[in-house]
Amino acid sequence: MALSPSPTSDPHGHYLALVQRKRLYGGLTLAIFVLMMVSGFMLADSRNAGGFWSGLPQIFDFPADVLADTATKLHLLPEHLVRYFPALLETINIAAASTLIGAALALILSLLATRGLALWPRAIPVFRRIMDIMRAVPEIVIALVLIFVLGGGPVPAMIAIAFHTTGALGKLFSEVNENADLKPVEGLTSVGASWLQRMWLGVVPQVSPNYFSYALLRFEINIRASAILGFVGAGGIGYELKNAMSWGKGRFDEAAAIFILLFLTIVVFDQLSSHVRGRLIHKGGH
Repeated sequence: MALSPSPTSDPHGHYLALVQRKRLYGGLTLAIFVLMMVSGFMLADSRNAGGFWSGLPQIFDFPADVLADTATKLHLLPEHLVRYFPALLETINIAAASTLIGAALALILSLLATRGLALWPRAIPVFRRIMDIMRAVPEIVIALVLIFVLGGGPVPAMIAIAFHTTGALGKLFSEVNENADLKPVEGLTSVGASWLQRMWLGVVPQVSPNYFSYALLRFEINIRASAILGFVGAGGIGYELKNAMSWGKGRFDEAAAIFILLFLTIVVFDQLSSHVRGRLIHKGGH
């Protein structure tokens, strides 16, 4: 009976076989992905009220109406910017509060879910699954449930975003914790420090720059999320944008002012957080 050549006897042939197998698996994965994309698009298009292809020529109708309506009322634009600025501040406050709350809860969960640092090692899978659940549920689903229970306003939006932020940052913080040096923790353990003291004095000072960097990035995301939640009645500038768009032509100049405020806010905070993260990374590199 003929035996197949071993990798040591024919390394070149073994390498070619591995390459062919990898290409085969990659091709099959790509084919499955394409089929899923095509089938998902066809299903969504069949259930859409107007159809994608029939509505495609009208994709620029709404931006054209906004520009046409705004062009005749440019003198009112500064007034609209001032009028909707408080709603923008409410949106930023929602994002900031939810980021702070979510980051604080994520810090605790991440330490409880990190191997080598956890207070209860056997409960690590439990805390990891909790973060998975919190990260998997979209903010808008949580907000809709809370609005039904608590009514409209910024509080449901803040709770919904903080809930999702806890899961998202908890995952990132946990990965950062795994790279922390355990020597300070071992030193604190040898002198009888409690678990909280070991984490606060031995781990958090090492990873706090990474924590802050991820929290800033999440703050940018939460600004967008709080604006989107305004469409479902959670307050902020998203709620004002929904009202302006609902009125249709004649109020599109107000929608344009809100778009400008949102754009400038996202650009400013994006540049600010990028600068701070760059300083932190540069500092950490030295």
